[in-house]
Parts: sequence; structure tokens; C-alpha cells
Amino acid sequence: MTQGYRSRLFRDDGVVLRVQKLGESDRIVTVLTRRTGRIRAVARGVRRTSSKFGARLEPFGHVELQLAEGRNGLHTVSQVEAVELYAARIAQDYPAYTAASAVCETAERLTPEEGEVALRLFQLTLGALRALAGREHAAPLVLDAYFLRAMTTAGWAPALVECAVCATPGPHRAFSVASGGSVCSSCQPPGAARPAPATLGLMSALNSGDWKLADASDVANRREASGLVAAHLQWHLERALRSLPLVDRTANYPTHGTANEPAMTPSTAMTKERA
Repeated sequence: MTQGYRSRLFRDDGVVLRVQKLGESDRIVTVLTRRTGRIRAVARGVRRTSSKFGARLEPFGHVELQLAEGRNGLHTVSQVEAVELYAARIAQDYPAYTAASAVCETAERLTPEEGEVALRLFQLTLGALRALAGREHAAPLVLDAYFLRAMTTAGWAPALVECAVCATPGPHRAFSVASGGSVCSSCQPPGAARPAPATLGLMSALNSGDWKLADASDVANRREASGLVAAHLQWHLERALRSLPLVDRTANYPTHGTANEPAMTPSTAMTKERA
């Protein structure tokens, strides 16, 4: 009997994406794990003041879990150890908090099947939360870099240099979400956007990790890039991210020639191509 119970235990580390109340003292936690993919688990008694690990099961935290495998994919948390808890540091900065919320929602949306391993997405999510907690770059840039790289893991990466339709080498001036990114003049559909060349350069820098270029970018290009990235992501997700309208894009730390620029506002996702 004891051996049977032990055989159902497993360990994994993961990022807490979301928590939900369950009854008076429990929670259901959604975690993107390293080896098991996205899972849901019941954490018993964590809302009680006497709980030993309630504070460890908050969104944005990196935790080591021991779980009892449950039926229908709902496991039970038996042990929690903190690897790195980012919630307190992220919550001190509103732009970082709103960006982290969008990161976690995106991670959950990009893993529709529970228990399907998504190691690269786990690594990207953990890296984005670490960068937001450490104020390594402006929160909106971290978020857009995450969106672009996460879309690459899903096979949705926008074409940024060659034409998305005919593969003609670029750069090209038009960008069409419905077509898959940058498009040449021959393939440009009605309603395509015409971003500044520096905007597409910024998107390429965020996707490749060229933070020197990204940190030095100006606010107008950041705003335009954010709109294109958000539109491309939500087109493929087929519905809007609930957290995206709340993202505060006013953060410009660390300052690389942008501290005195006008504050950014959230970009509106392009919808006219759907018409």
C-alpha cells in the first residue's frame, strides 16, 4: 500500500503561472514545469496563515515541487521548495508586474495540452521573469522579446527580413499579420502596415537578443514594434490576451538615451486585416 502511494509521486521544477482559490483554504496552481510541461495541482491548506509553503506558491515564482499524480490531470502538491521567488520584486514595479502577468498568460495559452513537455518555453518564461525582477531592461522590451521568441517555439515567428509570402530577400517596407510578417511590394495585401525600417530592426534585435541595439531604440519605434508584435501574437492565438491592455509601457530603465523620451502607451493590435 505504501509502495503504491510512493510510486505515484514525482518531482519537477517549474514556474507558477496562475493560482485559483479552491474552497476556504486551498488553491489550484497552474505551473509550467521543466520536464512535465504545464500541469495543474491542488495545494491543500495554503491559504491558512499556518501554511508552511503558501507564500512559495505565488505567480512568477520558480519552485521545486513534489506532487502526487492525480486523476484527470489534477495533481496534489505534497512538498514545495523555493528556487527563486520573483513576486515581491516584480510587484514593486507596476510596468514589470503587468509585463510578467502577460508573460504568464502567454505561456499558459501556448501550452494548450497539459502534460506536454515545452522545455524551450519554460526556459524563455523563466528568463523573462528573471529579467523583469532584475530590471535588466525596460519591461516592455522584455515582454516583446518574450512574445517574439515564444512565437518562434510555436512556429509562428514573423518574417522580419525576407518576404513572408515569396521569400524575396529584404528588407521590405510592408508588414502583414495575416501574411506572416514582412512582405514585398508584389505580395503586399490591402491594409498592410508600413512600419519604419528601425522598427523592424528593433524587432529583429529583440528576437536575436541584441540588447545593445534594443536598449538604445527610441520610444516611437518601441511603440510601433509593440503593436506589430501584439497583433501577430493575438492573430495566431485567435483571441486577445486579457492582460495585454493592462500592460504599462512607460518603463524605460535602464536608461540608454531614452529616459527623457515621452512615455509609451500600449499599442492597439491591428484588426483591419481580419475584415
